[in-house]
Amino acid sequence: MQSEPDSTIVPEEASSLLDSLRASLEERVLGQSDLVEGVIAVLVAGGHVLVEGPPGLGKTRLIRSLADLLGLDFGRVQCTPDLMPGDVTGGEVLSNREEGRPFQFVPGPVFCQVLLADEINRATPRTQSAFLEAMEEGQVTCGGETHPLPRPFFLAATQNPIELEGTYPLPEAQLDRFLFRLDVPSPPAKTLEKIFTLEATPSPPQPLLSAAQVLSLQGLASKVVVSDDLISSLAAIIRSTHPDASNASEEIRSKVAWGASPRAGQAALAGARAFALMRERVHVSPDDLKDALAPALRHRVLLRYEARAEGATVDSLLTGLLERNPLA
Repeated sequence: MQSEPDSTIVPEEASSLLDSLRASLEERVLGQSDLVEGVIAVLVAGGHVLVEGPPGLGKTRLIRSLADLLGLDFGRVQCTPDLMPGDVTGGEVLSNREEGRPFQFVPGPVFCQVLLADEINRATPRTQSAFLEAMEEGQVTCGGETHPLPRPFFLAATQNPIELEGTYPLPEAQLDRFLFRLDVPSPPAKTLEKIFTLEATPSPPQPLLSAAQVLSLQGLASKVVVSDDLISSLAAIIRSTHPDASNASEEIRSKVAWGASPRAGQAALAGARAFALMRERVHVSPDDLKDALAPALRHRVLLRYEARAEGATVDSLLTGLLERNPLA
């Protein structure tokens, strides 16, 4: 019998293991290196990710491959308007057992370690909210009883930005639960040529890590040091996203309806710590934090309708914010 790998990981090993994971994912999902790095960073940070892009760009393939390479249980929920909360969390059913309890809890698909919620904005708000407790607290409550989810628990939700008919946009409170929102670009022609040579349904790869090692990596990431100067710079940036702030620019005042919450700053720090660990550092650099800012803020800063109609994006606003508030 093959022995279990040692779950204790030291910082010197972390970047090597994560490099191997990233390289294996990039072999299976071509032309999406930034997306792959972002998804791994969210996993290492212990958060959840919202992936937005048109169909056919490899979103499902990426998350399924990630679960296979980590040796984690994979679950998938195809969100539709008729999906009910119990279809996600599970529920109580009549029991045949004569133990004085007429019902027993039957777990739903959320009871896995890597869950893909496909096209989450097609589910009704009531069903969307069924994911909240699982995302925030790692548990499901049913019939007055709490049922813990397996650890680690990683939720990846996808959205299609093209088809908006029959969808229910996620409310800000639920968007705020996603550590990052990552956009999936269309690959260039040269990459498409390589994609066309890939197997449509490749065989599952051999796991590179175990669940215990993933938890060890998450523990290491949480201990990565952030300087006081970087925290001060981040606080200034988060505050300046609010149109009522004294240091808000005219562009922010005219284009932003609601600025980033404190959780946005916490998400940026968590992502920056994960990036630092992936890059063989035990401290966060300005580049790590800069790379984490856009995915942490793009779904937490609400633009005015007029600004969105003119093509403004949170990413474009961040350029000006960083010029006025350079990361030290």
